Amino acid sequence: MEFRLLGPVEAWDGGKRLALGGPKPRALLAALLLADGKVVSSERLVDVLWGDDPPRSASALVQTYVYGLRRTLADGGEAEVIETRPPGYAARFQPGRLDVESFERMVAEGRRHAADGGHDRAAESLRAALALWRGSALGGIGHVLRGEAARLDETRLLVQEELLHAELTLGRHAEAAGELTELVRQHPTRERPRALLMRTLYRLGRQADAMAVYHEGRKALADELGVDPGPELQELYEAMLRADPALDPAPAPPKSQPVPAHLPRGVADFTGRQRQLAELTALLGAPSDTVTVCVISGKGGVGKSTLAVKAAHQASPAYPDGQLYADLRGVTGSPAPALEVLGRFLRALGLPPSAIPSTMPECVDAYRSALHGRRVLVVLDDAGSEQQVRPLLPGSPTCAVLITARRRLAGLDGVRVSDLDVFDTPAAVDLLARIAGPERVRAQTEAAGHIVRLCGHLPLALRTAGARLAARPNWPLATLAGRLADEHRRLDELTAGDLEVRASVALSYRGLDEGAKRAFRLLGLLGVPDFASWVPAALLDVPETEAEEAVERLMDAQLLDDVAVDAAGQARYRLHDLLRVYAAERAEAEEPPEERAAAVNRALGGWLWLITRAAAARPPGALTLRREYAMARPVDADVADLVTWFSAESPALVVAVERAAAMNLHEVACEVAAALCSSSFSVDTRFEEWRRTHESALGAARRAGDPLAEATLLVGLGQLRNRQDRYSEAQAFFHQALPLLRAGGDAHGQAVAVAGIGNACRELGDLAAALAHLRDAAEAFRSLGDDAAVGYVKRLAGSVLLEQGEFAAARELLDDALAAFRRLGSKRGEGIALRTIGLVHRAVGEFGRAEELGARAVALLREAGDPLMLAYCVQALAKTRIRLGGDAGILPDLREAMEVCERNDDRFGMALVERTVGELHLAHGRHAQAEEHLGRAVALWDRLGLPLFRARTLRDLAAAREAAGDAPAAASMRAAALAVFAEYGTREYGELRSSGAFLE
Repeated sequence: MEFRLLGPVEAWDGGKRLALGGPKPRALLAALLLADGKVVSSERLVDVLWGDDPPRSASALVQTYVYGLRRTLADGGEAEVIETRPPGYAARFQPGRLDVESFERMVAEGRRHAADGGHDRAAESLRAALALWRGSALGGIGHVLRGEAARLDETRLLVQEELLHAELTLGRHAEAAGELTELVRQHPTRERPRALLMRTLYRLGRQADAMAVYHEGRKALADELGVDPGPELQELYEAMLRADPALDPAPAPPKSQPVPAHLPRGVADFTGRQRQLAELTALLGAPSDTVTVCVISGKGGVGKSTLAVKAAHQASPAYPDGQLYADLRGVTGSPAPALEVLGRFLRALGLPPSAIPSTMPECVDAYRSALHGRRVLVVLDDAGSEQQVRPLLPGSPTCAVLITARRRLAGLDGVRVSDLDVFDTPAAVDLLARIAGPERVRAQTEAAGHIVRLCGHLPLALRTAGARLAARPNWPLATLAGRLADEHRRLDELTAGDLEVRASVALSYRGLDEGAKRAFRLLGLLGVPDFASWVPAALLDVPETEAEEAVERLMDAQLLDDVAVDAAGQARYRLHDLLRVYAAERAEAEEPPEERAAAVNRALGGWLWLITRAAAARPPGALTLRREYAMARPVDADVADLVTWFSAESPALVVAVERAAAMNLHEVACEVAAALCSSSFSVDTRFEEWRRTHESALGAARRAGDPLAEATLLVGLGQLRNRQDRYSEAQAFFHQALPLLRAGGDAHGQAVAVAGIGNACRELGDLAAALAHLRDAAEAFRSLGDDAAVGYVKRLAGSVLLEQGEFAAARELLDDALAAFRRLGSKRGEGIALRTIGLVHRAVGEFGRAEELGARAVALLREAGDPLMLAYCVQALAKTRIRLGGDAGILPDLREAMEVCERNDDRFGMALVERTVGELHLAHGRHAQAEEHLGRAVALWDRLGLPLFRARTLRDLAAAREAAGDAPAAASMRAAALAVFAEYGTREYGELRSSGAFLE
């Protein structure tokens, strides 16, 4: 954590600036930081923040500001910066983390050098101290802190004057003249910088200009202060009039050795990387008994050179004997030969061309001899290999080397590697704003965020995008975002002048061998955001060991990132979005169409094999289509836990299915989508993935004219809509599928569709139609010998009979379903069946048995790893316990169930839980709370279009209204509920009409 007061008050966590709040929290933090660890009383802080007119709540507000600052600093990793120490607070931070402290330390160091006659070292220290300033001290905040801010600003001016005096002592008159002119313009009544400027101009032979500066100063002093120039200015002016020889410059000290200064200009809009910058600067500035060698590695365009130049400039005061720089062009087709670079370095170090050896060993010896004992920083940009770098490493521990490379150069001994990744979002937006314009980006934050995402947070891409926007000030940011959204033209859009993302990536690509190039192309073609370690072998159709070698070479070239091991135990890798786009371009250009199709088929076939294998080991307990998966292809991978595996794989799977569909590989796209649907463990709560895979595959099936594949996907979409409580849409999909299934002779598929229609009718309250469809489906499955499907349909039919009050018949069907699920080994199916059987026991008043079955169902669903159905079981068990008179512990369980339903956007479950919470409050006399939750449930049933469930909730709401003394409203609600029960023929009609018993 770093704190900055030499400008606006800021706190930084690495490359992230923390949001400290408004002027008052920042003033409070500044007051504590300036106290140097001493306690600042609460009264003093009130005075700092409000002066003579504090509000009544000032003390409380101070506490609030302290709390907010502590929370912000804790988020940045510093939990104990502000300590409570009566009668107030104190700030505690590590040495070197406050810029004021660093400034004062560097100034003291510079003054010591000046006192010892070391004016060159003095100038370096004082200039480094001034580089810490970002504006007026404290940013103008704090009424009472203005005096401290003025003191700091005055110190800054004094240091500027001392620096310029040191520069003039060294004979650097031409360099100092410009800075002195600006300083005098900003502070026309300060006499010392005016005297220095006069002396400088005189020694440059500009006597008339020097005297003009004197007369301008005399006028400024008279106009603003009403005084004459002081003795120093007057004596200096008179000495100029008489051409006093004492004014002539002293001869410059002889230089025994040249001091090279090769560092290129740093970028004006350097952004982020504060943590890496601080680490590198500290490493390069620390004494060492060996040559310090730092490597900045990362993919092309990530900002390695920018960081290296910035770090080198910051570290340069520690290397007064010079800084050498060379662009090694390591990933280009013409890397710089080490012998060529050595020759240039030796000339810069003072060797005449005739003395430079012609052989590599002699040149290395001369280079290391020239550097011996000298403090020189060597910057080697864009190194290609260890072999290219080794001859350029000094031998003297007084030197240091900073290298940038796309590879980590792990073969170099004792190097410190800083791996550079892409920017985080705040830093990426900040860079875009610095180039395109802060106000423009602030006014269009959504589009700016979209551009950042499409640039993959890559600094080179962001610089290019920013430059394009800067060149087109009338463009809305959304215009560029829209252009970048098209992957086929994204790299074309990321070109501005000599900034070009495609060219940067191409350099790395051209350096690969043919095997690694093909792996890169096919991974880009597949288009997935990340992938497991078996995928490259499937794409390339080679043994996994060979694919692993290609992956390693891609990682060495920074074209592939190692994401680490996922939750399912698989090693995973990722292609950066822009690298993926370039790789896909190369696949289109270099891979024949049949090879592209075969590679995608192999990868999807591997996923298909894993899905079906895992699904067979863990029966889903849901109705599935029966089909053969001809495209499945064994791969060298294992899936121990399908739920965990699918959590890791789903982003890649969805994109791969969409890519296959877009390539018109409809067979594999349809089979993978169908397998995902059939394995309900995979898709129980992943509705968006379900929709995307099915809709893309459906389009491919229709383009291919494959009616059976089309029907399969329509059935899958119907099942999805049933799961999403969109029952009318579900029926529509099933009805579309039926004629296609009949025409194709798929009797099993027809039975699945009919069962889906029956389930939708059941949820919509059309119980007679539901029972008819479910009985038809059960008979069809029985004739086909599908015992598991018969069990599934019998459970649904049993639940319909339960709704109709046919308890004995319901139990018979539900017992059959339970036995079928147990034979199948499906814990999920068994748990759901037990829940439904428990509802029957609850309906006939056998609450103890219902609680026992509900608890077993909860345990089974928890073991099966199905959070949504577990939430339903928890709700059913809670309702039973309400009937038993329970209260403690029920509400927390229902809240957890509600969170699961909300996460999965399951509005049916949300309504069910709301109703149950309302019933809990109603049972314990909390009528107002009961009405609140029951009212929410009624609103949800209305939005879902489920009148039967609405009527059941209305019945409970009537009881709450009656308990509250509103009998007419209660009677009206009961009458409305009774009409619905009568219309749908449910058991509640008889219960409500005859006895008023509310058994559900």
